[in-house]
Amino acid sequence: MLPFVYSVLALATLATIAPAADWAQFRGPGGSATSADQGTPVTWSGSNGIAWKTELPGAGTSSPIVVGKHIFLTGYTGWNVPGQSGGSSEDLKRHVFCLNSADGKMMWKIDVPSKLPEEEKIREGHGYASSTPVGDGQRVYVFFGRSGVFALDLTGKEVWRAEVGDNLNGWGSAASPILHGNLLIINASVESESLIALDKNTGREVWRAGGIKESWNTPIIVKTPEGKSELVVAIFGKVLGFDPENGTQLWSCETKIPWYMVPSPVADKGIVYCIGGRSGGGSLAITTGGRGDVSASHRLWLGKKGSNVSSPVFHDGHLYWASDSLPIVSCTNATTGEVIYEERLPRADQFYPSPVLADGKLYYLTRAGQVFVVAAKPNFELLATNKFEERAMFNACPAIANSRLFVRSDRWLYCVGK
Repeated sequence: MLPFVYSVLALATLATIAPAADWAQFRGPGGSATSADQGTPVTWSGSNGIAWKTELPGAGTSSPIVVGKHIFLTGYTGWNVPGQSGGSSEDLKRHVFCLNSADGKMMWKIDVPSKLPEEEKIREGHGYASSTPVGDGQRVYVFFGRSGVFALDLTGKEVWRAEVGDNLNGWGSAASPILHGNLLIINASVESESLIALDKNTGREVWRAGGIKESWNTPIIVKTPEGKSELVVAIFGKVLGFDPENGTQLWSCETKIPWYMVPSPVADKGIVYCIGGRSGGGSLAITTGGRGDVSASHRLWLGKKGSNVSSPVFHDGHLYWASDSLPIVSCTNATTGEVIYEERLPRADQFYPSPVLADGKLYYLTRAGQVFVVAAKPNFELLATNKFEERAMFNACPAIANSRLFVRSDRWLYCVGK
């Protein structure tokens, strides 16, 4: 019996220590903003429920990612830092931070040179470090607009760097890189109105697609109903589908949403869902797999509600999102586009961070550091309201790993949970 008992104990131990899924890119696995973790926190306040917090040596609005024991995020110093005066463009430095996910201690910090001239001022205080890194367990890849794309190993050593364009914009850069096989894909709409794929091992450009205008969102990889992969990105007036291997545009679909597109798409079972637009915006659903203009053939529905900044979450046949300008969260039937509820949250500030989902709970973070925990179901239920005490600006999306939330402000990184 002893070998059998030891085998059972070994299996039990492995089950106990098996690592949870990493949150290795913007909005987590596949850009879905959804974690399979259970037991994520509901309430916390002050130091109660905060496992640790670390003051960051640089501001920024990029979201943290969690890869194994590493947390990666970016920041900047020297110029147009919120709450600080002085400085000049010559003082501007970008940084990549690596922290230990267990205790929040800084493992390393590197400086990345800024290519000048830079935008004199970024609107809304978004700053010069807004794109979230992506990691593959061997390297971390960061994007700093016209200053370029950088690949670093897990010790912070630079492996390669590449440039994707020189243009600037008063809103700054925001789209985050994603990985597809050996390709690192960059939405360089601001820098060169291009979608660019780089070899993740060398930084060599593999393909480039033009016409990516007024697009601040992060692309996603979607499996079509036939099981093929498509790269989907939203631009001014359209959603586009590409072959991610060679950059060939496969289809386009009109959105009826005016002006630029900031929220990132989400997808389920081959259907892409997009929201966006100012002054209420709009929404739509598109079946992937089409060719050419699919506005009449593959667009399933159009909605008149949306958000200008934060991205939606798909869960159990419904879409959930928060308004950027009003303290309202919404639920929509993903099959029909019908609005199920629009609920006003008490004393809520603006929602720029996108909501995240875990354990049947939606976490809505405001710019003022309020976190509204809402049940992920079509009947609205507010489970808890939490608040980070420090005066800071929260523009980044939370990350979820090991049943804990990692929340970044322009001053601090918090770990919430056990």
